[in-house]
Amino acid sequence: MSDETRSITVLGIAGSLRRGSYNAAALRAAAELAPAGMRIETFDRLRDIPPYDEDVKQQGFPPAVADLRARIKAADALLIVTPEYNYSVPGVLKNAIDWASRPPEQPFDGKPVAIMGASPGALGTARAQYHLRQMFVFLNALPLNRPEVMIAAANQRFDAEGRLTDEKTREFIAALLSALKAWTERLRR
Repeated sequence: MSDETRSITVLGIAGSLRRGSYNAAALRAAAELAPAGMRIETFDRLRDIPPYDEDVKQQGFPPAVADLRARIKAADALLIVTPEYNYSVPGVLKNAIDWASRPPEQPFDGKPVAIMGASPGALGTARAQYHLRQMFVFLNALPLNRPEVMIAAANQRFDAEGRLTDEKTREFIAALLSALKAWTERLRR
């Protein structure tokens, strides 16, 4: 199997700790909607990552951080699904990125990244997504530019069990994943 046709492994990270998180639900929907040749794995240990502290890092990466770094490195691409808190990225997601990006060998370098998010608000996490893009510039990750998936009015797009029921939103997510697959394959060449 050539490099271009081998399966793509995507590490998905939802930047919310809330049990009923729309963003975790959107990540589950993405796993269902992944195109042929793409597998989405989920990192669900944000809660286990302590607040970043260089003194702690001097003793070594905490286990959840070491796991996150290894899984980012092993993945062909990333899918970050972020809520928006106070016009920006949630602290737990920023903290995880801060930990994972510490030297040596920060694993975001050259990594294809797709970003999406869900919010009950009208802008569907637009500002948080743009802040993530700014972070990824510094980390030399390679964010996918389009399509952008900003799920507004999320409380109307998911059912009580957290299933994405809005067909148009499902189409947007499927298009994002197809574009991420093509972007990852293009970067392999």
